[in-house]
Amino acid sequence: MMRGMIRRILAAIAVIAAPAAAQEPAPPPASVVVAFDRESIRPMIVEGLANFETARPLEANDPVRIASVSKLIMALTALRLMDEGKVQLNRDVSDYLGWRVRSPYHPHAPVTLAHLLSHRAGLSDKAGYIIPLGESLEAKFADPAAWRETGPPGAAAFEYANLGSPLVATALEAASGERYDRLVERLVFAPLGVTSCLNWIGCGPDMEARAVTLYRHTGEVAADGPDRLPPACTIPVAEGQACDLDAYVPGTNASIFSPQGGVRIGMVDLAKIGQALANLERNRFLSDRATEIWLYAVIDAANHLPPEQTSPDFCGYGLGTYGLIDAPPCRDDLFGDGRERIGHGGEAYGLRSGLWVSMEDGQGVAYFTTQVPPPSGEVETADADPRETALMQRAFPWLAEVRQRTGN
Repeated sequence: MMRGMIRRILAAIAVIAAPAAAQEPAPPPASVVVAFDRESIRPMIVEGLANFETARPLEANDPVRIASVSKLIMALTALRLMDEGKVQLNRDVSDYLGWRVRSPYHPHAPVTLAHLLSHRAGLSDKAGYIIPLGESLEAKFADPAAWRETGPPGAAAFEYANLGSPLVATALEAASGERYDRLVERLVFAPLGVTSCLNWIGCGPDMEARAVTLYRHTGEVAADGPDRLPPACTIPVAEGQACDLDAYVPGTNASIFSPQGGVRIGMVDLAKIGQALANLERNRFLSDRATEIWLYAVIDAANHLPPEQTSPDFCGYGLGTYGLIDAPPCRDDLFGDGRERIGHGGEAYGLRSGLWVSMEDGQGVAYFTTQVPPPSGEVETADADPRETALMQRAFPWLAEVRQRTGN
């Protein structure tokens, strides 16, 4: 009996004294940073896993849901369609849609693509902005909760509203007769040699196999897990409605393509879009008129910020684009180097993303990082998450020196 007790004591001591089994360090959040200029594209950071279960290492051009950077791509689609003579940015969208779009607070004021693309139509996301296949886009905009009383469209105070994107995309469909995903492919992706899609429609097996699963900061799957890719239904569908696009009529409800955030694209391909913007004078991707309208919208919005907007979350938002400007009253200093850049940021499902380019020297960056905690304020502000700023400083070490020197 005594010997048995001694053996148990010795065994317990052995367990206590044994070194803890070495644990593999947790992989870093999936992150890609790609730098570009007018001539070249260079991956700077590629780390983490595309999916935890498969443990597949992330690659530089793996497709990811880029969230609201999709709005910049939507604006480029509208500008290219304008160059084809099929839309006018200042025309009443009711003319394209065939039904009347009006704020209940300003029933005589037309709503235009320019108002919607610049978030100056008086819309609100409080009514929701996802309209599933089988539901009515017209009914959504007839709901007074979809609108704010902040002045007539065009003069309405800026308020970021995802709800405008389905209306823009549907108007583009109605004007062209083309489905929104196919319209973006024809006007933006194909001309730039970009492989991309919306809501995985038309991506194909190769892209699906390289999909980046989005995880929340708590570790659970937020979007694009393997069970949420084709052949699973990847569009919002009303109850009782078949997940079938064959009968879809362009110009009825392009919300199903998630134009506000549903683009899936790799960062090398996203950099190609930024590169095209940096080269507009040479590549004629947009006409001179479209380029002028696009850039002027951003500049004009930045120059006419209301006096009370001392810490703007979006500095100079115009036509699906806004600025990173570190000059009063603008204080969006993701880079902190005093250089002005334009583009768009994104935040959704634990991801932060961005495409930013300096039109002066053509240098830019396309990036994303995952497992980011939810924002405490407006979602797209580029400097709201310290991890995003730290990621830029890791990719471009000289930025840390600039911040230290300037005190930013």
